[in-house]
Amino acid sequence: MAKQAKKRANAKKTAARRPRQAPKMLSDLFLETLKDIYYAENKIIKTLPKMAKAAHSKDLAAAFNKHLRETQGQVKRLDQIFKMLGKPARGKPCEAINGITDEGAEIMKDFKNAPALDAGLLAAAQAVEHYEISRYGTLRTWAEELGMPDAAKLLQATLDEEEATDLSLTELATSVINLEAEEEFRAAA
Repeated sequence: MAKQAKKRANAKKTAARRPRQAPKMLSDLFLETLKDIYYAENKIIKTLPKMAKAAHSKDLAAAFNKHLRETQGQVKRLDQIFKMLGKPARGKPCEAINGITDEGAEIMKDFKNAPALDAGLLAAAQAVEHYEISRYGTLRTWAEELGMPDAAKLLQATLDEEEATDLSLTELATSVINLEAEEEFRAAA
């Protein structure tokens, strides 16, 4: 018992000697989330060419290539925001995007040459879009609240692109890709 009490007393003394950290503010959260999406966008730049190559549909491959070009522009906007903040443009590993892209890689492997491959690729791409829409909407709002209208404008431009990409993927899914996967299934049955 005496040993445990002594350990607790020593732990309290050690904690009291540590310098207190400043409380985390919204600006800190903004920067951390900016690093997260920066990592995500760069991961997406590496992933989209693989998805375009795997796609059977020329329309889907074209959509992936178009979004690749947009994503490269989005990274440039993020670079501008980091510069506004006087911080280096660096990402931090994002487990969410790693998980989503891993699922996409699994679809490419498990459905290679299968009728449903393009439908799976499109679904994986939309999971990415939904993640990005969530992040950019949040970052834009925080930028506004932090009095950073120029950053908010850049984030809104990217948010608009992400939402447009999601809509075009939905249109492609419902008008072509899902129907083709179903037709190939019925033909094989």
